[in-house]
Amino acid sequence: MNLNNALVWQAGRFRIDLKQARVMGIVNITPDSFSDGGAHADTASALRHCEALLAQGAHILDIGGESTRPGSLAVPLEIERERVLSVLREAVKFGVPLSVDTSKPELMREVLDAGADIVNDIWALRQPGALDAVAQHPACGVCLVHMHGDPRTMQVAPMDGDALVQVSQFLRERLAALGAAGIAADRVVLDPGIGFGKTVAQNFALLARQIELQSLERPLLLGWSRKSALGAVTGIARARERISPSVAAALLAVERGARIVRVHDVRETVEALAVWQAMCQQNKPV
Repeated sequence: MNLNNALVWQAGRFRIDLKQARVMGIVNITPDSFSDGGAHADTASALRHCEALLAQGAHILDIGGESTRPGSLAVPLEIERERVLSVLREAVKFGVPLSVDTSKPELMREVLDAGADIVNDIWALRQPGALDAVAQHPACGVCLVHMHGDPRTMQVAPMDGDALVQVSQFLRERLAALGAAGIAADRVVLDPGIGFGKTVAQNFALLARQIELQSLERPLLLGWSRKSALGAVTGIARARERISPSVAAALLAVERGARIVRVHDVRETVEALAVWQAMCQQNKPV
């Protein structure tokens, strides 16, 4: 991997240094997210949550107005727009990188015009017009996510075969598509899509072999937080109670090369990474 290229993420107003792993705090402005649906569904509570996550050590905020949990239905553009823009317009004042989790090209254009720095798209800019929406903002960052199927059906009929091979091929093809559209590689990070149409075994195979994805030569963003695969191996049924396994998975992901982890439990993740980083400092040659 070309480390010089892979350790900086051009993201709107920011060039994010990824030599140290970064924590992306999740801000769900939805009534139906699998883990915290309804907890921050109005503008005031969502902004308070943003401030709390930053106080806990989040480096990036990821704002979403549409649930992508398995079985979820699409939210009309007007509703998603109302949820997201009201929060985004205030959150830009915090002076931190802001990501918007959306797949709608119309909303991508609007949030980028309103000051968002990053588009985080589970469809990896495959929806008509999405690639152009991002290409027309020459400095914004983008996260490409691998998803098998769509949120409504992805866990009804998960993918077959070697997940890592399929994920790697898909992300390589999307990188090429972005390059052809003039989107510079330093604007792109890649997410293998834990839980997005994969079996429990496939999710953990991706973690075990995650280092192989470094051949794509772009930073990796991993989102294990409170996912059902963690519940499957721990027996913890309630997503909100999966804090310890979520932190463990985030730490393992960083140890295997992830540069950004997308989490609900920011304080716990930041503290765990501080311990890991202190150990790593002792391994450096004198």
